[in-house]
Amino acid sequence: MDYQETLTYLYNSAPLFQQVGSAAYKEGLENTYTLDEYFGHPHRRFRTIHIAGTNGKGSCSHTLAAILQSAGYRVGLYTSPHLVDFRERIRINGTPVSQQFVIEFVEKHRHFFEPLHPSFFELTTAMAFLYFAEQAVDIAVIEVGLGGRLDCTNIIQPDLSLITNISFDHVQFLGNTLAQIAGEKAGIIKPHTPVVIGETTPETKPVFLDKALSVDAPIIFAEEEHLLYNASHEANGNYLYQTADYADLKGELGGLCQEKNTNTLLSALRQLKQTGYRFSETDVRNGFAHVCELTGLQGRWQRLANHPTVICDTGHNVGGIRYIAEQLSRQHYDRLRIVIGMVNDKDIRGVLALLPTDASYYFTQASVKRALPAEEVQKQASAFGLKGNAYPNVKIALKEALAQSGPQDLIFIGGSSFIVADLLATCYTS
Repeated sequence: MDYQETLTYLYNSAPLFQQVGSAAYKEGLENTYTLDEYFGHPHRRFRTIHIAGTNGKGSCSHTLAAILQSAGYRVGLYTSPHLVDFRERIRINGTPVSQQFVIEFVEKHRHFFEPLHPSFFELTTAMAFLYFAEQAVDIAVIEVGLGGRLDCTNIIQPDLSLITNISFDHVQFLGNTLAQIAGEKAGIIKPHTPVVIGETTPETKPVFLDKALSVDAPIIFAEEEHLLYNASHEANGNYLYQTADYADLKGELGGLCQEKNTNTLLSALRQLKQTGYRFSETDVRNGFAHVCELTGLQGRWQRLANHPTVICDTGHNVGGIRYIAEQLSRQHYDRLRIVIGMVNDKDIRGVLALLPTDASYYFTQASVKRALPAEEVQKQASAFGLKGNAYPNVKIALKEALAQSGPQDLIFIGGSSFIVADLLATCYTS
C-alpha cells in the first residue's frame, strides 16, 4: 500500500471519530494496554507532559513544545484532530511523522491489531508512542483525545499534568454537568505528580482538589497564581504580555482565549523548572513568539488574508465560541461576514445564541459524515436572528463571501474544526 491507500485502510478498518462521531468511541483501556504490551511499552522510554481540557489544549500543547524545542530538547508532540494531513497528529520538533513510517506501521503490525478491532485513536496513539520511542525523543507533549480518565493516552506517567478548563462538550460521553466532566478530566491526575489547573468554576474546583488529595498530587491553580498581569496587542495583532516572570512577552497566537492559555502556561513553566526541565528566558520568548513556525500549529485565530480580512478559528463549542464572539466584537470593519458550519453532536443552539445578529451569514457544511446539513444550520440559526444563505461546501461559501465583500470587511470562518480543515485544504493550500 502507498500512503493514501494506508490512510484509507485505517479510516475504514478503525472508524475515525473525526468522521463518524460516537460510533468510533470505545470506552475503556483494555485495547490500549494490549497494544502497549505488544509494542514493548514505548511510552516508558521518554519523559512526558499530559494535557487535558475542553478548550485550549492545542494552543498549550504546541506552545510548550515550541519552548522545549527552543531549549534544545528533541520534542515529540501528539495532538488531535488533524486539519489537512493525518501526519499533523504526530510531530517531532515540528516535523510530521514520515509517510513511510505510517505505511510500515500498518504493514508490519496489522496482523496483530486487526483482531482487536481498535478505535482509530487507540491505533494512532500506539503509533505515536512507538514513533517517539524509536526516534529517541527526550520529551513528548501528549494531548488527551477525549475526556481523560478513560482516554488511551492515560497510560503515561507524566512529569506534569495540565488541565486547561472545563466546558460543555462531548456530554454524551463525559457527563452533562461540569462536575461530571471535571471528574473525567481529573482522571489524568497521577500520584505524586504536579497538576496545573488553568480555570475553575465553583462546581469543578472541589473535584480537582479531591482527586489531587486522594493521590497526593501537588495541585496549582493558575488563576490563583495569576502570573499574567496584563495583555495588550501590538500593531501586527500579536499579543504583548506583562507577566511575573517575563516582561514584554510577545505571543504569536491570537484570540482572547490566549490570555487564559498564557496564564496557565506561565504556571506550568514554573512547575517544569521545579521538576528539573532546563530552559532559558530566551527559549520561552522564542516559543511564544514563533509557535506556529516551530510546531506547525494552524487554526487559532489565524489570519489568512487582508483586504478583506479573512480569519479562521477551530473553536467549536460554547466555551470556544464565547471567546470568538467577544473577539469579533472588538474588531474594526465595514461589514462582518461569517462562514459557519457545525457537526451534529454539538450544542448547536448554545453556539448560535452567542453569535452576532448584525453579521451576514454563509451557512455551510464540512466534508465529514457528522456535518450538520447547511440548510439545517440555516434553519436553526434563523430562530436566533442570524440571516444568510446556505452553501454546499466551504469553498463555495467563502467564494460568495469574498465576492460580496469590500476591502474593509471581515470574513470569519469557523464553527467546527472540520470547517477549518476544509478551508485550509481547498482554499489556502500551502
